[in-house]
Amino acid sequence: MKALGGLLLLASFLLPLEAAQKPFDAGALLRLARISDPQLSPDGKTVAFVAQTPDLEANTRPTRIYVVPLAGGPSQTVAAEGSQNERPRWSPDSRHIAFISNRSGSSQVWIMDADGKNPRQITNLSTEASGVLFSPDGKNLIFVSSVFPDCKDEPCNKARLEARAKSKVHARIYTTLLYRHWNEWNDGRRSHIFAVSVQGGAPRDLTPGDHDVPTWELGGPDGYAVSPDGKELCYTMKVEDPATSTNNDLYVVPIEGGQSKKISNNPADDESPVYSPDGRYIAYRAQLRAGYESDRFRLMLHERATGTVINLTEALDRWVDAIAWAPDSSRLFFTAEDRGRRPIFTIPATGGAIRVAVGGDAYLGEMQLAPDGKTMIYSGQSASSPADIFRGSSSGGSPVKLTHLNDSLLSEYRTTPLEEIWYEGAEGARVQGLVVKPPDFDPRKKYPLLTLIHGGPQSAWGESWSYRWNAQVFAGAGYVVFMPNPRGSTGFGQAFIDGVNGDWGGKAYQDIMNGVDRMSLEPYIDASRSGAAGASFGGYMINWILGHTNRFKALISHDGVFDLRSETLATDELWFPLWEFKGMPWENAEMYARWSPSEFIAQFKTPTLVIHGEQDYRVPCAQALQLFTALQMKKVPSKLLLFPDEGHWVLKPQNSRLWYESVLAWMDQWLKGGSP
Repeated sequence: MKALGGLLLLASFLLPLEAAQKPFDAGALLRLARISDPQLSPDGKTVAFVAQTPDLEANTRPTRIYVVPLAGGPSQTVAAEGSQNERPRWSPDSRHIAFISNRSGSSQVWIMDADGKNPRQITNLSTEASGVLFSPDGKNLIFVSSVFPDCKDEPCNKARLEARAKSKVHARIYTTLLYRHWNEWNDGRRSHIFAVSVQGGAPRDLTPGDHDVPTWELGGPDGYAVSPDGKELCYTMKVEDPATSTNNDLYVVPIEGGQSKKISNNPADDESPVYSPDGRYIAYRAQLRAGYESDRFRLMLHERATGTVINLTEALDRWVDAIAWAPDSSRLFFTAEDRGRRPIFTIPATGGAIRVAVGGDAYLGEMQLAPDGKTMIYSGQSASSPADIFRGSSSGGSPVKLTHLNDSLLSEYRTTPLEEIWYEGAEGARVQGLVVKPPDFDPRKKYPLLTLIHGGPQSAWGESWSYRWNAQVFAGAGYVVFMPNPRGSTGFGQAFIDGVNGDWGGKAYQDIMNGVDRMSLEPYIDASRSGAAGASFGGYMINWILGHTNRFKALISHDGVFDLRSETLATDELWFPLWEFKGMPWENAEMYARWSPSEFIAQFKTPTLVIHGEQDYRVPCAQALQLFTALQMKKVPSKLLLFPDEGHWVLKPQNSRLWYESVLAWMDQWLKGGSP
């Protein structure tokens, strides 16, 4: 081990627990506590975090807040009342925690003592609250609420909502795009950032107007931050057409309210601002190509006094994700996906060499530095271990796992490690494939092969734990699971990502099929019992496979694109097809026809399970209905599973159980038992 800028380079290997007795299954998956959002107290003594544990009987996913000593020890529950307790954020003196809870009947901002005692409700808004932050001076709480832009106060918003609830008419009228997003219809409200005194009182709208602030970042860092002196808010906002533009800019506004000032002028995306502890800089992520949501994210540094912007990671051909500062503002730490792993990197604030701070066969993130600058906390997960929180120290030794909520449950089951292969894809490209074998794998036996195709297409399989497509569940059911990372996959350089643009059924398809060929050569694979499944872009690829090969014995298409033209005219974020297919369907009809699975219905023969959420507005449900109709009219064995109460993902516990049961039953029917 070698010291680096006061922080030791740590090796982090998240290994599966031993002495498991049963193959891992969906029942076990739905009992796991899903740990996230670790927050280190300013005094460096305690970590607060959130754990969500599905309640299968109630069909809910309640969340609780816990604390655990940084030195190690048992975790203690500090917020459990109601079904939602999340977003713990420490006061500067480490004596209190602000959080979001629905214990009073709606999501509001609360404050409690560090041990969970004396909870006090701060907001009582009809429009509810989320995303709370403590200002560094301890005087204010920052939060987000969706309000009517022409309402100046809470009574106006409340009256508007009450009138709407009493109305006998529930029609929707729109004159602009992005009238619905992911799984929600636009109801005329806008997301604004508010500040309220820690003592309570009337919140101040810091971002008034007919726009959404902050821009919505799925699973990403916050779109807003407060300066170290507590006087300024920096936030992300999109002022161009939200349905067709990816141009988000950074703005600043006084915490007491006033005129916002734009501080970035990049025509592409600027987001995820983080102030340096000394207040000199704002670090953020930026893309350089306008209109392309999958361009490379760079780590940028904005000097507040001069407005000078520095690109710190132009030499690193990887996407920057989470960002954190060293306490003395001398260094930045960030995560970036790299060939199926996600290490924590570090770079001097003045620029220079980028080095790995924490690595290993894992996906790491949510890192924070303790006041001593030598101790770090972070979340870590792998393909065989769900997320936990770890502590690393320059005093030596391996990282220490701080959370143990799942240890007892996991000790009852066996998970298997992820294996890595490399093979030749289209045009001679080097392509990564990941493999998970069944527990008690016997190389002398023959196993059915299940190929999982990831979504995006700009995403990747890796050393990460999934609740939606968990490879351990499929391996536990007796399948060898193959997960290729074809053209378009992240973590292999931007050129590899760009290789899928305008070529959805081309090189990416060949990369996948070459991987299936490679796996079929293994002596333990029964190539006659091969199936494939995928969601979103993965679902598109399943639909493409239907019209281009009969080598699979069964397929599963979840929320997949079937007809590119009709999907584009019904989806929400239009910047995506505008970039991927070089315009709208009437502007580039040949490309839409070339890559649309619906053009190849005549070749459909493979038994297919079609799954879709009716509240999916990214890939609208009509795509599944069209696909199922085509399969039925072609007399192809097929089944349609619809979830009226789900969007692009299946989230409700009982729906998730049915999903896993249906997927495994379909594969078992065709790959293990044959057609009935």
